[in-house]
Amino acid sequence: MALEQPGHVAIRWMRETQRSVSVRVVTHTCDDCSPLAYELCASSGLLFIRRTDHTAKRPEIMETERLRDARARRIWLNLLLGRAR
Repeated sequence: MALEQPGHVAIRWMRETQRSVSVRVVTHTCDDCSPLAYELCASSGLLFIRRTDHTAKRPEIMETERLRDARARRIWLNLLLGRAR
């Protein structure tokens, strides 16, 4: 995952909703490489990104809103390239 780039776009993170009965992880970043881990998740025909922060005693999980495939994948790519955080 690339370093945060100047002028990056801020992703709107929300508390984990647990509104989905079934979630499939499509792809993810390395849990061992950083205290922040990201997962691109699919549920009910929509995608969202889950962020898990392992810096605290208890992991903090945040999510993006549920999005259509193309938009979610564009945000995911920008996240990996450091153009979004």
